Amino acid sequence: MNIAVDPMIKIEKVKNSRINDVDFDNLGFGKVLSDHMLVCDYKYGKWQQPQIVPLQNISLDPSAKIFHYGQSVFEGMKAYKDNNGQILLFRPLDNQKRLNISAKRLAIPEVPEAYFMEGLKILLKLDSDWIPTADGSSLYIRPFIFASGEGFHASPSDAYKFIISCSPSGSYFSGKIKVLIEEKYSRSANGGVGFAKAGGNYAGQFYPTQLAVEKGYQQVIWTDDNTHEYIEEAGAMNIFIRIGDTLITGPISDRILDGITRKSVIAIAEDEGIKVEVRKIKVKEVIEASQNETLKEMFGAGTAAVISPISAFGYRDKDYDLPKIEDNYGARIKKRITDIQYNRAEDKFGWQYLVE
Repeated sequence: MNIAVDPMIKIEKVKNSRINDVDFDNLGFGKVLSDHMLVCDYKYGKWQQPQIVPLQNISLDPSAKIFHYGQSVFEGMKAYKDNNGQILLFRPLDNQKRLNISAKRLAIPEVPEAYFMEGLKILLKLDSDWIPTADGSSLYIRPFIFASGEGFHASPSDAYKFIISCSPSGSYFSGKIKVLIEEKYSRSANGGVGFAKAGGNYAGQFYPTQLAVEKGYQQVIWTDDNTHEYIEEAGAMNIFIRIGDTLITGPISDRILDGITRKSVIAIAEDEGIKVEVRKIKVKEVIEASQNETLKEMFGAGTAAVISPISAFGYRDKDYDLPKIEDNYGARIKKRITDIQYNRAEDKFGWQYLVE
C-alpha cells in the first residue's frame, strides 16, 4: 500500500508483522495490539515531531511523575471497515477535543489537532489489515497522554508522552447486567475531574465495583457525592432510564463525562421521535417507577458496547427487575448507531469520518 506521508510525521515501519499470529476469529477486547503506534514527546516547552514506530515497550525513570502524581488522560474510539474496504471513524474530532479538555484539567499541554488527526489517519492506513471485518468487530483505538518528566517533587511534569495504540477487537457482547446503586463511595465530586477521562477516575472505581461484584452484581450505579439521592453514571458509562415513553439522562457536569455515545443516543432518540429529558433524576423516582410498573428500561452508553442493557438493579438490600419489552429503545438506538458506524445506513448527522 502506498501511504502519503505528512511531512510532520516520521514513519518507521515494522520489519516483520505479527498479524499472521493473530486469530481474528477469537479476538478478545484490547488484548492484542497492532504493529505500529504513534509517539510524540513534549519537552523544551513544546510538542516535538510525531513519529509512527513499531509497537514497543516504554522505558521510564522510576521518578517519572506518572507513577507518583497520576497525570494521565486517555480516549477510547474505534475504526471500522465497510463492505467496500473503506476505513471509517465515528466522531473522531469529538474524541480529539475531549482529550484536550481532559489534558487541560490535569495541567497537561494540549496536543495539536493536526498531530492527533493526521497521525491517526496515517497509523490506520499503515495498520489497515489489522482492522477486522467480522460483524460487530472493530479496531479499538487508545490515544493517551502521560507525564514522563522526572523528579519526586509534587508539581506538574515538564515532559509528557502522547501515544496512540490500536487493538483489533471482537464484538463486545456484555449481555444484560445487574447493577448496584452505590450510597457510600463516590466516583467524583463538584470541582473535581469527573468530567475528564483521567486514569485515576477509573482506578478509584475498581474497589467499590469489586465489593458490588462480591454481592452478585456486575457494575455500580454512581450517585451524587453530596446526598447520594441522584443517579449519575453506570460504571464507566453514561446511564439512560426510560420511564413510560420518556428517555431520561443526567446533565453533564464537573462529575459526569460528556460521553460521545451519550450525545449520539440523545440525537438518534430525538430523531426517532422519542421524548428525551436531560435532567437530574432521583433514585427515589426510579424506585417508584419500578413499583408502579412505569420503569421500562435502563441502559449504559459507551464506546465499547455502545449500549449495555440493565436487567436489574439493587438498592438497600432489595433487587428490582426490569421488564422485558418488545418496543426496546436501547436496541433500536444501538442499531441506528452501529449502522452508521459500519456505513450500512445514511448518516444524516455527519458523524462518519472517512480515512482517505
